Amino acid sequence: MKTNIFRTILISCFTLTIVFSFKMNLYAKKPKNLPDVSAQHIHLRGSYQNSKQKFEAKKTGHVAFLGGSITEMNGYRPMVCQFLEKTFPETKFQFTNAGISSTCSNTGAFRTKRDVLSEGPVDLFFVEFAVNDDQDAGHTATAAVRGMEGVIAQIRRHNPYTDIVMVHFVNPSMLKTIQQKKKPLSSSSHERVAEHYRIATIDLASEVARLIDDNQLTWKQFGGTHPAPFGNAICATMIEKLLTQAWQEKGQRAKHTSPKAPLDQFSFLNGRLIDIKNAKPQSGWTIEVPKWDSIPGSKRSRFTSIPMLTATKPGAEIELSFEGTALGVYVVAGPDAGILEVSIDDRPFQPFDLYHHYSKGLHYPRSVVFDSQLKPGKHRAKIRLSEKSSSKGHAARIMSFVGN
Repeated sequence: MKTNIFRTILISCFTLTIVFSFKMNLYAKKPKNLPDVSAQHIHLRGSYQNSKQKFEAKKTGHVAFLGGSITEMNGYRPMVCQFLEKTFPETKFQFTNAGISSTCSNTGAFRTKRDVLSEGPVDLFFVEFAVNDDQDAGHTATAAVRGMEGVIAQIRRHNPYTDIVMVHFVNPSMLKTIQQKKKPLSSSSHERVAEHYRIATIDLASEVARLIDDNQLTWKQFGGTHPAPFGNAICATMIEKLLTQAWQEKGQRAKHTSPKAPLDQFSFLNGRLIDIKNAKPQSGWTIEVPKWDSIPGSKRSRFTSIPMLTATKPGAEIELSFEGTALGVYVVAGPDAGILEVSIDDRPFQPFDLYHHYSKGLHYPRSVVFDSQLKPGKHRAKIRLSEKSSSKGHAARIMSFVGN
């Protein structure tokens, strides 16, 4: 009997050790000998007492991260999670990783409800899209504002107590721009949104440029566009400095005030995904999981089991009735991606190429917006596959329509 009890204890201890070790392995280890991070590019705006007091009083907290591959990867995000658990050891955290590689702020605004808000009210929210708005989407300043403002407005509307931190990562072209004493289009556009909503920002891009110019860091040490643990640790350290300072200030839990008007009336404040089943195929379209094994090009596993509205032959048509001020598609666009021709409310058809410069060898996730300045109300769109193509085929594989 004693032997069985002893064996049970040993097994339980071993199991706990494995679970604990596994949990720790989820966190990227923070390297030593990091350069001295200044406060110069840490911009604290507003109060962050809501998250602190919720974590301390209720012993629970929902922390969400929205972004592209830099968020999805085990980089700065798990380091921040570890910092939060160390700072509030008695708090049970729910961490939501809503990072999807290659996606931009526009896609972020369209999927905020599905990927973040569906998990419940958020207490502390981190968002990063500067790199993807720059190199992936190539957004204009207007598009970058409309996407990021859409994300922020939806988060705050869902829970006005949410504390938000915006992070600007960096790629070589953005770094070069900063070193020329100029501001990258994407991060400076996002910064306008942050200022408008009184949100703190971590301008990692500018801090990396400063450290490199001061010979305290090299781009190789940082790790490139997708930073090494060393580079991610610099970001995490900046976030820790921001929150530590913010949480030392005194104040009461209170709703964050919202601006009287948005920066852009056409921002994706009501961004959403529209079910492909709402479309009415006229000819040549099916809803199915594509037969990926027979389709050339690399695929990401998160998309390979999703039923998609699919057509591969020119002339295939669909119609969609929708309501709002914007319409587009959320697609995977590979080596055979085609061109969609779109007519909204019987206006002349306009072409929209699904093929992307990363589509050559990859079925690349992207949002293509047809129109973002429609009059509020009901609309009807006709969509067809063009005879023309920039690729080896004419395929359209639509995961969802997007609207506002």
